[in-house]
Parts: sequence; C-alpha cells; structure tokens
Amino acid sequence: MANWIFELNNPQFVVAPMVDASELAWRLLCRRHGANLCYTPMLHSNVFTKDAKYRKDNLVTCEEDRPLIVQFCGNNPEIMASAAKLAEEYCDAIDINLGCPQSIAKRGRYGSFLQDDWELLKEIVTAMSKAVSIPITCKVRIFEDIDKSVNYAKMLEASGCKLLTVHGRTREQKGPLTGIASWKHIKAIRESVSIPMLANGNIQCLEDVYRCIEYTKVDGVMSAEGILTNPALFEGINPVTWELAEEYLELVYRYPCPSSYVRGHLFKIFHKIFTFDENNDDRQLLATAQNINDFKKVCENLKNKYQPYQEGKIHYEDEENISRTGYNLILPPWICQPYVRMSPEAHTQKMHELSKNQNNQECKRINEDQDGNHISRKKMKKMKRMMRRPQKADQNQNGRNGDICFNDKCPNPLGGKCTYKLCKKCCKNKCYEEDLDCRGHRILVHTRREIAKLFANKNTEET
Repeated sequence: MANWIFELNNPQFVVAPMVDASELAWRLLCRRHGANLCYTPMLHSNVFTKDAKYRKDNLVTCEEDRPLIVQFCGNNPEIMASAAKLAEEYCDAIDINLGCPQSIAKRGRYGSFLQDDWELLKEIVTAMSKAVSIPITCKVRIFEDIDKSVNYAKMLEASGCKLLTVHGRTREQKGPLTGIASWKHIKAIRESVSIPMLANGNIQCLEDVYRCIEYTKVDGVMSAEGILTNPALFEGINPVTWELAEEYLELVYRYPCPSSYVRGHLFKIFHKIFTFDENNDDRQLLATAQNINDFKKVCENLKNKYQPYQEGKIHYEDEENISRTGYNLILPPWICQPYVRMSPEAHTQKMHELSKNQNNQECKRINEDQDGNHISRKKMKKMKRMMRRPQKADQNQNGRNGDICFNDKCPNPLGGKCTYKLCKKCCKNKCYEEDLDCRGHRILVHTRREIAKLFANKNTEET
C-alpha cells in the first residue's frame, strides 16, 4: 500500500472536496479539462451509516469518475470505520476531513476542531485503516507554529495515514480573513513525512501549480476556489464562460443534482460578468432559476450579448472598470478568471471605516431629525421599528389597508372588518346611538338589548 499512489498514475491536479460543489457532474467537467484526481463532497459519517437514502443521494459516481477519494467527517472511531467500509467499493481511498474551519464544524466537533485532540485522531485513523483494504488519507490545516504542524503530520502518518493534504492556512484564516496560504509550512511538513502529500492554497492558475510543486516538493496540488471560477484551470486555459457553463449543464442533464448546486457553480463561473449593472436582469434570472431550461436561458442571454465582442465583431471598452480601478481588465469579463479576495488588512480597515461612519450617523439620528429637532431615545426606537417593518407601520397608522375612518371628523384608521367602515370608537358610538351590531368589531349592542328585553319580559310574566 506504500506505493498505492503510483497505481493512480501519480495525480498532480486534484479537485478539492467542496460541500454542495464537487458533485459528480462538476467532477466530470474538471476531469475533461485536466484534473486527474477528485474528491467527493464531505459526507457526515453518522448519517451515512444510518440513512440509506443519504448514501444513495450523496455517493453518486460512474466509471469515468476514477480515481476518486470519498471524504468523511466525524469524531467517533467506530462510526467513521463503519462509514469507510460502506464506501470502500466505490472509491480508491477514504479521506478524513480535519480541515473544515466553519462554525458548523465547531458545533459538530469535526474538521479542524479536532486538531487539538491528537489521541482521538490516532484512534480514528487506526480504526478506519483496520476496517478497509484501501488507503486512509487526511486533509488538514496548519498551526501557526511550524514545528507543531510538522509533529501533527508525523502523528497522523504514524497512525496509518497514507496520503496527507495540507491546506497552508490556520483554522482562523477563513472568509474575508482568508489571506495568503503558507507554502513555507507545507514545505517543512513535506520534508518531514515520507507518505505522498498534496498542497492546497494560493492556486489560481496552472503556473501557481508548478510554482507550488517546485517550492514545496509535494506530489500534487489541490484547488478549490480557483477551480470553481475556472474549471479548466488544470488545462492551463481561460475559456469563454458560457461555453464551460453549457458543457456543465449537459453533464447535469446526464447526472442530475440539486438546482442549488448548479446555481452556485454558474454564479462562480459568471462572477466577473455579473459585477456589471447591465447584467442585473440575468443575475436575477439565475438567482430564481429552478430548472435546466432557466439555467440555459442565462447562458444564452450572456452569449448573445458578449459573443460579438469575443469574435472581434465589436470592440469592447471597459470604461466603467477603467474609471473605477484606474486600469483595464487583463481578461475580458466573459472569460473564466480567478476571483481575487481583498486582503485581510484591507478588509479590516474597510470594516473599521464603515463602523465609524455608521456610528457617526447613528449618533446624529439619535440627537436630531432632518429639521434639527431633538429626538428622544424612546421615539428613536419606535422610528427604527417602523423602518424595519414599514408595511406594519403603515397599517398601524392607516388601518389594515391604509384607509381612514369614514367619519370625516375622525383621523383614526378604520377597522379592517367593520360593517360601517369606522374606527372602533366611532363604531361603538354609532351602535349605541342607533341600536346596531357590528360583527367586525364584536360590538353587539342590539343583540344584548334584545336579550335584556326577553329576560325582563320573562321575569314580568313570572311575577
């Protein structure tokens, strides 16, 4: 088993396990464009062992979908081993997710939130290795300290891990604070373990793959965010967005998946083209699309709009982008290209400025209105409630439908079900004066008077 990776033709270009994003249709698309190893989305070991429908819906594969690694999350060695045994015949290896940094992983105590419990991880890797005949692999994140990261990797190797994927970011580096992955950590780990190893982080194009391999000496490179925006990343090309999208939709037709997966992929592929206001209608169409025809319509609309530019029939000038950034696009917006995150430092500064501006505006709103009149704190709270729920505020002021009491001298809102189109106060007065009932306001003046008369007559007869 030590040389099992060679039996897979030494895959260098690897598609990462991505929840709701590395389903069969997407894996096949990436394989067509250079990927030679794919992971399934993360599967929950506990649910996988108990729910046959979950297994059927989530572990979907075919003959073209090899080599394949199935990834599980969990924290119970016995359950993880049982899940691995159920998936063994459908894949070439089983991976343990030790890298997920999301809050759901913290609540479920899996992913990167197991990286501090080394004894438990030893039990999990050992139990899974004994349960199946195929390799057990691990995908991890680094610690800030290089030595601790190295010892962590050695521990997993000693426990039976046969392939290590190292994401060069810490557990805290996520979302807008993702930042740059540390290839220095990855290189140190590569030099300390003897098992095959993949690197993950900072991969936006094929040149990044080769730079990473040259620097870290890993066996291969995994891409997640980069390949979502350009499924042909490992092919070394930047194709036209609608061509990749249409190819993906053909695979979805053959291998159906939830519409939310498709929508997410198309938003990633068209991410640059959707930054322009002229495409807001197509963006909205994609956001509400529910079937394959809706998704194809988005592709068709964008193709009709930008294909003349792609073919050189019309000259494209991105005046909006030039004025916004001071430089022209390296690639036109209809071409697949990387999504470039704002740096953590820039994001922190931006949030600080926004918070400061909001606080200043809030202080002004609390102190005075547009006319400069002082507003009390109590009144401000009421105004905020009205701003949050303008429809309800309008109902409170002007009745259910915004109508006013039919009494010309009354400014109150009318009752929504009032028989006489009056507010409750005016309706009550009318009923008392004219001996009437109003079922809408539950005012039963006439009925009660009749009951009183009957009761009075009955008493008179008895006496």
